[in-house]
Amino acid sequence: MENLEAELKRLIIDIFELENITPVDIASETPLFGAGLGLDSIDALELGVALKKKYNIHIDTHASGLAEHFASVKNLAGFVVSQQENKSI
Repeated sequence: MENLEAELKRLIIDIFELENITPVDIASETPLFGAGLGLDSIDALELGVALKKKYNIHIDTHASGLAEHFASVKNLAGFVVSQQENKSI
């Protein structure tokens, strides 16, 4: 899971062009939105598209709990793993 979290941190840094930030600077529990990394709803859409492309997962935008899945890198990693597991069943 740590490798996936590091990969997600790198993805976030790359797609949002976060200058002077490395994956080490982002704690896995840091909120991605608001006071954390400061991402907004448009960023959430962009992040969702990037996750779909990179991990070939389905994201149901109407699913309950979606905001919680996108709350932190740790939560995102758990979400990606669960979506990949659901595909293999």
